[in-house]
Amino acid sequence: MTDWLHFTFDSLPVSAWRNGGGETREIISYPPGKSDFDWRISIATIAQDGPFSAFPGIDRSITLLSGDGVYLQALPDIDHALTVTGEPFLFSGDIALSARLAGGVTTDFNVMTRRTVCAARVTASTETLRISHEKGGAMYVIRGEWQMPDGVVIASGEGFVWSSPPAEKHGTEHFMATAKHPDGLLLWAAVTQQNGDWIS
Repeated sequence: MTDWLHFTFDSLPVSAWRNGGGETREIISYPPGKSDFDWRISIATIAQDGPFSAFPGIDRSITLLSGDGVYLQALPDIDHALTVTGEPFLFSGDIALSARLAGGVTTDFNVMTRRTVCAARVTASTETLRISHEKGGAMYVIRGEWQMPDGVVIASGEGFVWSSPPAEKHGTEHFMATAKHPDGLLLWAAVTQQNGDWIS
């Protein structure tokens, strides 16, 4: 896991939304320093009802981390209750959604990919998760403690992020992440290139 960077929720840089409705903690934006990212992973805190910004050409995934969740709507295409922790919801960034809180403040795990360049899949597990060395991605513990390789244990609010192209990897490595307690919940977002070749 030497190519992976450890992070915690509290260590992530915070950006307040211009409309005052929440804030974003960015985990990674790739390539670094480019405003037109190929892929981006972050955690958002939603504090009040309001619109989601449209991102033309971007595919999105949102997963509830904590709180009662939100109702996402853009009729007639989307009417979704994001109220179950750890269940990803995929939608097109071309659509400007409105979000209505189901209760109080909520936090969400967000993945954005430029559809002409790459794609992402988000997987949740409560017991064991086989994590492969894709083109990039991040893992994040929602609940419990999780056993990683080399004796590493990470807990709720911690994760790892990785953005190395496959040329820097050693074959098709993978490892198992295992929950140490029965109430564990782990998210893994894997980013893959659309045609199988990484674009850096």
